[in-house]
Amino acid sequence: MNDDAIQEANEPADEGADRYNVPALERGLRMLGEFSRENRTLTAPELARRFKLPRSTVFRLLSTLENLGFIERTEGGREYRLGLAVLRLGFEYLAALPLNELGLPLLERLSQASRYPTNLVVRDGRSIVYVAKVSPPSPQSLFASSVNVGTRLPAHATVLGRILLEDLSLPQLRELYPEEHLESFSPNTPRTAVELFDMVQADRQRGYVLGEGFFETNISTIAAPVRDHTGNVVAALGMTVTSGHIDESRVEELVKEVREAADELSALLNYAPAASGRNVVPLRGRGL
Repeated sequence: MNDDAIQEANEPADEGADRYNVPALERGLRMLGEFSRENRTLTAPELARRFKLPRSTVFRLLSTLENLGFIERTEGGREYRLGLAVLRLGFEYLAALPLNELGLPLLERLSQASRYPTNLVVRDGRSIVYVAKVSPPSPQSLFASSVNVGTRLPAHATVLGRILLEDLSLPQLRELYPEEHLESFSPNTPRTAVELFDMVQADRQRGYVLGEGFFETNISTIAAPVRDHTGNVVAALGMTVTSGHIDESRVEELVKEVREAADELSALLNYAPAASGRNVVPLRGRGL
């Protein structure tokens, strides 16, 4: 009897859904989850220590994942890193999101009309993740080289992130950001959870955010919330202007277009403003 069989035989039979778990599969998936930005490479002995498993079991799991392309060995041969199969799965997941399917035509239309890149982002914890992006064939699309589908940026320091934090209460924000001082990325970054809360609540009342040079000095962003049938913010729809300032003569027009696209996507997600009781303030000044 091998190590896996011995360990499985010694594990109690759980009632309910747990009895259908496949321990070896669960271990393999959890092993993939150990790789991160901070831990780009890991060795078999390190994984064995983390999971408290026999090295022979870990080697078999790693060999299986390597054969399937989910991990690969580094040049030295002793360490492992994530393989291309993980990337393929990630892009397939992003592409399969109903939000993407519904939002992409709206992004394309908005980008064609404005001649600026447009994007759709969701929140994953303290980060925003770009799930859809459209860039026009013009110099304005140069920003596309640094931001693509799958790019992650800090939620508290970005205009799109501010939109996605609007529904959180102050206690929830403090739980998400327990540190005394938030990491700063520009002079505009809020310094504390309380300052962030005040900022996003003002955004919420306004109904949109216009940030000029908020995260990067040479980039401006206009963004509006996308809500689903529950009335909760599920995404942020934005437009990227590759300039530290937006032409005054176009501000109101561009904000209107972004808000209309976000409202249209919300309607496709069965959001009913009247039913939710949410009031949105009309255009009135800049969301800086």
